[in-house]
Amino acid sequence: MKKATALATAVLTLAACSQDKANPFLEEWNTPYGIPPFESISLSDYVPAIKAGIEQQSAEIQAIIDNQETPDFENVIGAMELSGGILAKVEGVLFNLSETENSPEMEKVIEEVTPLLSQHSDNIYMNRELYAKVAAVYDADQSGLSAEQKTVLKKTYEAFARNGIGLPEDSQARLREINTEMSLISNKLSSNILAENNAFKEEFGVAISAYPTAMTTTEDRDLREKMFKAYSSRCHNGGEHDNRQLFLDLMALRIEKANIMGYDTPAEFILEPKMAHDPQTVDRFLGDIMKAASRKAKEEVRDMQAIMDRDIAEGKLAAGSRIEPWDWWYYAEKVRKEKYDLDEELTKPYFEMENVKKGIFEAANYLYGVNFEKLEDVPSYNPETATYKLTYDNGDLIGIFICDYFPRDSKRGGAWMSNFRDQYRDAEGNDVRPIIVNVGNLSSPDENGTALLTVDEVTTAFHEFGHALHGLLSKCNYRSVSGTSVQRDFVETFSQFNENWAFQPELLAKYAVHYQTGEVIPQELVDKIVNSLKFNQGFATSELCAASLLDMKWHELKSVEGLDIDSFEEQVCKEIGLIDEIIPRYRTTYFNHIFSSGYAAGYYGYLWAEVIDKDAFELFRQNGVWNKELAARFKETFLEKGGSEDAMELFRSFRGQDPDTAPFLSGRGLDR
Repeated sequence: MKKATALATAVLTLAACSQDKANPFLEEWNTPYGIPPFESISLSDYVPAIKAGIEQQSAEIQAIIDNQETPDFENVIGAMELSGGILAKVEGVLFNLSETENSPEMEKVIEEVTPLLSQHSDNIYMNRELYAKVAAVYDADQSGLSAEQKTVLKKTYEAFARNGIGLPEDSQARLREINTEMSLISNKLSSNILAENNAFKEEFGVAISAYPTAMTTTEDRDLREKMFKAYSSRCHNGGEHDNRQLFLDLMALRIEKANIMGYDTPAEFILEPKMAHDPQTVDRFLGDIMKAASRKAKEEVRDMQAIMDRDIAEGKLAAGSRIEPWDWWYYAEKVRKEKYDLDEELTKPYFEMENVKKGIFEAANYLYGVNFEKLEDVPSYNPETATYKLTYDNGDLIGIFICDYFPRDSKRGGAWMSNFRDQYRDAEGNDVRPIIVNVGNLSSPDENGTALLTVDEVTTAFHEFGHALHGLLSKCNYRSVSGTSVQRDFVETFSQFNENWAFQPELLAKYAVHYQTGEVIPQELVDKIVNSLKFNQGFATSELCAASLLDMKWHELKSVEGLDIDSFEEQVCKEIGLIDEIIPRYRTTYFNHIFSSGYAAGYYGYLWAEVIDKDAFELFRQNGVWNKELAARFKETFLEKGGSEDAMELFRSFRGQDPDTAPFLSGRGLDR
């Protein structure tokens, strides 16, 4: 690959010379641990760097094609894996910061580079000469390849098929147009959600992330109704941020793409390579959960109505008042106080953000031998972030972890994990360690800088660090299968698995201390928290399952012509048995997961993965929650291997059986 290196160097040099100032993406990063030099990067750097990166990788791909040696894994697949170094750098920064430091100017950059990147990807995976090389390796004897190499080869080979390599030229041309159009629409949909989230905050003084808390604590029923209707109608009110037609346009393109690829529906096309494999399997899976969740939710409504009836009797509400969707959070909290004598305001002082972080780190240290060192004076994209170096006891670097936990107007809603740099082995065989970020919208610090978290927010922090561990502990050779690069309905397994430790009494005793007094959380309060973890799971499971089914029903359509979003949603909710007091966790117009986050026909993956995680954790329950030997085996089986081996085979090797749904149902209190 010397020719490719020379070409890439020439591209980099020319691109750098064309700039008035040095473009940081076209230089070596001499920063600590290769952390992006955020302070040196300007908006004007992204587009030239993307173009230079495309040019570099195109040259590298051409060198693979021109290579006259017999195609083998290293000179074809291995070379493809190592290509695109500039793009990896710039995309890692650009797409992370577009979600945390968004601005109209950043959106213009995204709008400009999106079609360039879409076209570049198509140029690779619709290249028949390159495909011939890949196919030659795939068809050759694979007995000498490692399990990881076989997985990478299969994944690469199938990527060509799923990107239309076998289509006639006119179909390929249309597929290119569709891919570009879908990318642009997805960006616009997400941008509109951010604008609507900020509008909600401006109107009510409540960040979207704080909506559940506001609905829990707001006594004014009329105000709760107003907030609920504003929240649930985001991007659905006409005007420049309305997503209805945009989403229908996106779905029409997805249907057309599926048809071009030989499938009746997008769901059939999307699900084929996933663990679930087909829509029928997903529908059955979700249908069974929905029935159990609805039964539980009806019980929860009765409990809340009993308290509302007392309010009616006391003259606080009009006669005949019934529980409505905007009442759920408020009255559920009253039920929790009655049933479990648990007041969230009493728990929050024990869950100060820095202390919660200590708990997260303590668990990772005990289970997996991970040490944490906070880094000062390293590049940062925002003063609110904190950066840590992770090592093993022998000093070996695990990776760099960045946390960015609090809401900003420039940040999209929700919580997520992402990579500034993937883990892989470079051309010299060096183990490149990852740079991982956890982003959240947890409760903001007060004027003294103190952030007190709810029980749900503690769970979220542990959840996202589970994703981070999956990325950080990876020991793969190839970028395409390292870390969280697993089947989409498997990826949430490890985030949800990490939640299991959040409220273990032994760990709570170490991190749950009162932020003012230093008092360890009382055992009585711990017991109340643990006992209440199954509380309100009829609601939580129903809204999650309903959103998953809504996602599936959209992607099982063969046409959206003449379809009204409101009518469709109403029909779906009725068919799946969602009770009137609950709406799906996400309605269509603000369902960002299925726009651009890789969860189209895949939101079910949260529940699918929870079945797997709960059954894996059952082995810990049987053998000791803090069993280090078992934790080491879990790390070696899953966290280190990423997507390098088949997900179900990895699970079977760890658990000794197929996943059992019983621990999942029990964990959510749906087994009775």
